[in-house]
Amino acid sequence: MGRNLVGTNTKETSNEPPKDKKISILGSTGSIGTQTLDICRQHPGLFQPVALAAGKNVKLLLEQVKEWRPAMVACDASVLDELKAGVEALGLPDYKPELVSGPEGQIAVATFKEAKTIVTGIVGCAGLIPTIEAIKARKDIALANKETLIAGGPVIAPMFEEYGVSMLPVDSEHSAIFQCLQGVPKGGVKKIILTGSGGTFRDMSIEDMKAEDPEVLRQRSTTHPNWDMGAKITVDSSTMMNKGLEVIEAHWLYGVPYDDIEVVIHPQSIVHSAIECQDTAVLMQTGWPDMRLPILYALSHPARVPADLPNPRDGRNFDDWWKGEGKDGKLTFQKPDLEKYPAIRLAYQAGRRGGTMPAILSAANEQAVELLLTKEIDFLDIPGVLEAVMEKAEAEDKVIAVPTLDDIVEADRWARDAADVVVRQKKEVAA
Repeated sequence: MGRNLVGTNTKETSNEPPKDKKISILGSTGSIGTQTLDICRQHPGLFQPVALAAGKNVKLLLEQVKEWRPAMVACDASVLDELKAGVEALGLPDYKPELVSGPEGQIAVATFKEAKTIVTGIVGCAGLIPTIEAIKARKDIALANKETLIAGGPVIAPMFEEYGVSMLPVDSEHSAIFQCLQGVPKGGVKKIILTGSGGTFRDMSIEDMKAEDPEVLRQRSTTHPNWDMGAKITVDSSTMMNKGLEVIEAHWLYGVPYDDIEVVIHPQSIVHSAIECQDTAVLMQTGWPDMRLPILYALSHPARVPADLPNPRDGRNFDDWWKGEGKDGKLTFQKPDLEKYPAIRLAYQAGRRGGTMPAILSAANEQAVELLLTKEIDFLDIPGVLEAVMEKAEAEDKVIAVPTLDDIVEADRWARDAADVVVRQKKEVAA
């Protein structure tokens, strides 16, 4: 095994939770951001949001400003004037937050002096630069942004040791692995097992998918059977690219070779991932499909904070599940069909190739999902676009083995443009 970014806890520690831990949130109006604030709301006195960064959702951002009164607030540059007017209209006495915008605003929130931990909830490669700047400012990272490590792993991995900060995963699968690792000595892990629901098409054959109306597939791909997530992440679950990207992320987080990382479909989304130890013991972390637990654990680690987190969909407690009848109380697992989910194969291929290839795959996937959502391509076109971009990168010698940050940023830009070129060329051929 190589470098382990998150470490394990093999020593006896106190369960004393943090007091008034100051946090910054990147992506406060998104799924991770709103659930992080829900955790802060449920645990007054433990966590205090002191800086918030969002995009263009000024209405929700102003609601958050009114409730939490952060010292710094960032938004997209196009809505900064609207934010300023909105804060003024709140009429909060003696409250004068610093209002910033654009990429510089994101960085300002990520490096805000009072914050100890930064929750990175920005989707896509946009979170890479703010995360790097936060590390340089010696902030601990609660990582919910897959692309930060997938694209930036070669640059970011050495920085945690250099700057003496920690990274705690918020992604449910990697939080599960991290929780399973507690108490396991270095070298004790044989294999990492990443579970995935299989997405909305798990019970549909590839033949039936090809025969279905492409518009129906597009609509279904943005609806998840178990989790409540944003559109991009939900589409990634439908292609299982999310699982492929998590394979690359696991490689960087836990220093495990790709041959020792396995993907398993688990429709119930109760087992969030597992590790197999050298002595053949398999340790699993289970619970409702609810991002609030990984968020809480990342913010409070190593403490286990008393919490009430019923199923977010129906309000049941977990013991109602394992005592239940019918589909409740059952756990099933199966290997993924790589013909149906070629994105998994492409992710392993990119990870093993290394260098800037994971950044190229990740950026091409982001662009392909955007093209799906804007109806430029169909759902089943996504893997072909990604494979074509990877082949184009090899043909044009765009894969840099030992990249700098500038190389990674350029690879991201090139891959997005390349995805557009591939799609345009396919349409020209079809015409």
